[in-house]
Amino acid sequence: MSTQPETWFITGSSRGFGRSLAVAALRAGDHVVATARRPEQLADLAAEYGDRVLPVALDVTDAAAAEAALAAGAAKYGRIDVVVNNAGYANLSPVETTDEADFRRQFDTNFWGVYNVSRAALPLLKKQGAGVVIQFSSVGGRVGHTPGLGSYQAAKFAVDGFTRVLAAETAPFGIRYVVVEPGGFATDWAGSSMRIEDIPEDYRQTVGAMGERLRAGGAAVQGDPDRAAEILVRVVHADNLPSHLLLGAGAVGMALDYSRGQIAEAGAWQAVSASADTGADYPVELPTAR
Repeated sequence: MSTQPETWFITGSSRGFGRSLAVAALRAGDHVVATARRPEQLADLAAEYGDRVLPVALDVTDAAAAEAALAAGAAKYGRIDVVVNNAGYANLSPVETTDEADFRRQFDTNFWGVYNVSRAALPLLKKQGAGVVIQFSSVGGRVGHTPGLGSYQAAKFAVDGFTRVLAAETAPFGIRYVVVEPGGFATDWAGSSMRIEDIPEDYRQTVGAMGERLRAGGAAVQGDPDRAAEILVRVVHADNLPSHLLLGAGAVGMALDYSRGQIAEAGAWQAVSASADTGADYPVELPTAR
């Protein structure tokens, strides 16, 4: 159990999970480098917690700005113990009709922003010989298949793969990683942060239905972001880190169903898969359709 105050570097601290996590860390007695595109939105945190919080302007798509923000935090508090890549957003529209520039902008924030901050943090964490990187993904970044979220979920899958490689590469340096996979939470993710484009008639049953559900609040009625933030602070302080942390009962149910389906499918096709090897029995009978 950690006894010394730790320094958190949190992207997207102005609202949602980032805001909740900044408050939870500060209430636990830690220091927080709270970043946002508009740091004036963090003035109340600075007024309440004084020198224990450092508001910093950061657009995560700017690699140089990520380096400068991390350097400012390290200069202020002497080290960075926990890096949280939380900044992100989604717009909803079919892949076929999504404006390519919008698809790329979403990916720039949701993946390249994570890349920029993670890469900039590595020299600091390596020098310390320790550190935790928390990557906010989504249960959709594990199971996928949400109509209308092509860019967002593609980025979250990429974050997971990127983080698995980072964990393997940097294991000798004492750097550890947690991919956080929330389900539906009461944040602004599906509110004013999300733009729902005009949905073509032929996508009404899939993307249109998802847009209606999100606007009705159906995906954000269970999860408490403040409680989730407290859980993350407790996990980091306890020092028993999972590689992936699902948040919310809905996320757990979706993940377990998905994993069971993967295992069943791999088993059903095992003989066919193995037959691709030189010297293996070939051809083999294909599984019958269910």
